Amino acid sequence: MLRRLSLCLLLGLAVIARADGPADNQVDNVRRIPPMPKEPLAADVKADLQKGVEALGKEIADLRLALKSKPQLLELLPDVQIFFNAVLYAITYDEIFDAKREVPFARKQLDAGMQRAKDLRDGKAPWTTQTGPVARGYVSKIDGSVQPYGLVVPTNFNDGAKHRLDVWCHGRGESLSEINFIQDRINNPGQFTPAGAFVLHPYGRFCNANKFAGEIDCFEALDHIKKHYRIDDDRLVMRGFSMGGAACWQFAVHYPDVWCAAAPGAGFSETAQFLKVFQNEKVQPTDYEQKLWGWYDCPDYAVNLFNLPTVAYSGEIDGQKQAADVMAKALLAENMELVHIIGPKTGHSYHPEAKKEVDRRINALAEKGRDRLPTKVKLQTMTLRYNRSFWITIDGMENQWDKARIEAEIVGNKIMVHATGVTAFTISMPPGTCPFDPTIGIEMHFPPKNEEVKDGRFGVVAHSKVGSDRSWVSHWVNKGGQWTEFAGNADGLRKVHGLQGPIDDAFLDRFIMVRPSGMGFGETTAKWVDNEMKHAITHWRQQFRGDAMVKNDQAITDADIAESNLVLWGDPSSNHVLAKIADKLPIHWTKDGVTVGDKTYPATSVPVMIYPNPLNPKKYVVLNSGFTYREYDYLNNARQVPKLPDYAVIDATTPMTSRLPGKVLTAGFFDEKWQVKK
Repeated sequence: MLRRLSLCLLLGLAVIARADGPADNQVDNVRRIPPMPKEPLAADVKADLQKGVEALGKEIADLRLALKSKPQLLELLPDVQIFFNAVLYAITYDEIFDAKREVPFARKQLDAGMQRAKDLRDGKAPWTTQTGPVARGYVSKIDGSVQPYGLVVPTNFNDGAKHRLDVWCHGRGESLSEINFIQDRINNPGQFTPAGAFVLHPYGRFCNANKFAGEIDCFEALDHIKKHYRIDDDRLVMRGFSMGGAACWQFAVHYPDVWCAAAPGAGFSETAQFLKVFQNEKVQPTDYEQKLWGWYDCPDYAVNLFNLPTVAYSGEIDGQKQAADVMAKALLAENMELVHIIGPKTGHSYHPEAKKEVDRRINALAEKGRDRLPTKVKLQTMTLRYNRSFWITIDGMENQWDKARIEAEIVGNKIMVHATGVTAFTISMPPGTCPFDPTIGIEMHFPPKNEEVKDGRFGVVAHSKVGSDRSWVSHWVNKGGQWTEFAGNADGLRKVHGLQGPIDDAFLDRFIMVRPSGMGFGETTAKWVDNEMKHAITHWRQQFRGDAMVKNDQAITDADIAESNLVLWGDPSSNHVLAKIADKLPIHWTKDGVTVGDKTYPATSVPVMIYPNPLNPKKYVVLNSGFTYREYDYLNNARQVPKLPDYAVIDATTPMTSRLPGKVLTAGFFDEKWQVKK
């Protein structure tokens, strides 16, 4: 429902976003992101900062040894390391963009790191009881990097009660280095600071609209906060503006059971319409690229807001109002109406009275909190990566990237289920929530859509029972058009949550780049592999702000295989690990060429792919690829989506571009059993 407010005073928003413009869409003229500094850092200033970094680095190393017997203090070391990393990255990678402004920040942060280190050495950590804005850090599972986040701590945080927490996703900032982010988080509590609530400001791994590692960053930071403060899981609010508004839409529709409310402002909510993709004659998306928009395109997931109260905001004359308009249309198709607060005559900022109205509504929703067990759940997904809403989990799909949908409703001691594109699902009600009479069998009904249930024709009594703690778990599979309850252990290799592809999915969890030690099949492919591996490592650091873990193939251990996705560079002749599994992969690679299905590509071809690791099918192997979007896509966050599917074959004789690692000879998705589609 559109809400117009009468007053038109403007509230200036501290937007660090760079507006999308013609220069951001020139595939042949791509600027560097992060940008180059305005001018080189003076040698004496750099030497002075380097001296400070070395001193803080030595203090951190000494502390790590000194605190070995004090694990509670040792786990706070990332709160020191964030300052060390911030300045180290800035001087190592030329990321002081405005020396007059940022060099003082760097010096202050080195001093802050030293002070925290001294406090830890003295057995103290005063910043953990500090109120107001504070910068903290955690160690990421993805690459072992220390990542910063900002937190606003309420004055009454230690009153024994559990507190509301709001997540605020920041806007686009191409020069949002760790130094700039941390300094802002120390000094600026942000747009919204509800009374008695924590506010989490995730770094989001720089400037990617909280996608991929940026998405995981939010949840890792949230988990870290929960270890140190009392947070009410039923009063988590998701919010953001501009690029952060796009992130808010994504978090809302992909994780609808996590939040009690969502408040997206401006941003974008999908790719094609926002970017006017089909009007760009130089860059026409392939069929698989269009399917892969389904990873983050929010209209495909709009029905998931059925159980998540959402209050959108836009300025009346803001071009990025388009995001909420698109979502309003998608929701209307589901017979839902979007509450859309519009700031009159306002551009890309919050109107002051509109801001109050958004706050009023969100505060009321947060006060009420999340319903842990709604009577009715609607869930739609394009991929098993996002397969859960409340008590329903989709375990199998007919086809990844085609819509899978399930609607389930509790009616007495029955559950009514309508499912399309779904081959398996689980009902899981946690302890204390199951509403069923534990002495009566639970009836599952699977009627065709819109058909009335009569005489129990579509009913099946579940074998599983309600637990004495009032929990209930039940697994269902569709065989030959009939739904049957089963034990939950499917036979054979198949796509499941967290093992469903595409290539980029491997970089949402712990991964190791595995460097080849052998000579390889030929000079052409070996050179291509070396260039691409260097590109992947460099751009992981630039775009996701961590150092990728790299090991030689001969050094990979059983623990690595058990704990990590392995990114194997090279071919079966040059990479020791790849040689072990080459004959177990659905794509075959020899010195004579690459065979996919019934077609073989020349010896100068290289396969890139993702597949469950034959040495540990609970983890991935990736061949010869980092994340698949590239320099051109850094210019606009809506383009930061996968550019390659489960596999591709690349012509190694062609040059890499700002969009691709070379000419794509073929590419596609494996079927639901991880085989090449016929």
